[in-house]
Amino acid sequence: MPTPHPLSPPSPWVERFAPLVRAGGPVLDLACGGGRHLRLFHRRGHPVVGLDRDLGGVADLEGGANVTLIQADLENGDSGSHTPSLPTAGRFAGIVVTNYLHRPLFPAILAALEPGGVLIYETFADGNARFGRPSSPDFLLRRGELLEAVRGTLQVVAFEQGEISMPRPAVVQRICAVAGDDPLPL
Repeated sequence: MPTPHPLSPPSPWVERFAPLVRAGGPVLDLACGGGRHLRLFHRRGHPVVGLDRDLGGVADLEGGANVTLIQADLENGDSGSHTPSLPTAGRFAGIVVTNYLHRPLFPAILAALEPGGVLIYETFADGNARFGRPSSPDFLLRRGELLEAVRGTLQVVAFEQGEISMPRPAVVQRICAVAGDDPLPL
């Protein structure tokens, strides 16, 4: 029997802003992979939805209390629509996206946040090719692209772009932003 791979720890960026998500509010982990952030928010008492085209990394959570797993290929779905949508009617107190980029999803992600909902997004950016994959511009954010994606819709709490060394060298861009016009606590 193969030894299970240890789970990667949650991203420090996601951990830093997780407390901003409304207590007990539903959280979507988009492209959840092994479920490191799905598990983080579940431990924090949130009902969680994990969405990915391959749910093998979260199969152990299937049927768990307050866990919904949705298998969907948002990039190559057979709906015939050129504008992808999230396959859920719910609105979320938090949406987490890490190490994933499919630009046509930006409007659907923003629309799925409830008022006061928190978007925590972190993925690779231009310049990452020198460190390996991903290297295609299709999978690398352009300078300031996350800021542009939320402009006029969400309030930015924090934004960073640049080179990191841990957990491995990469060029990333990350944002935490909140839906709505209410003043944010400082």
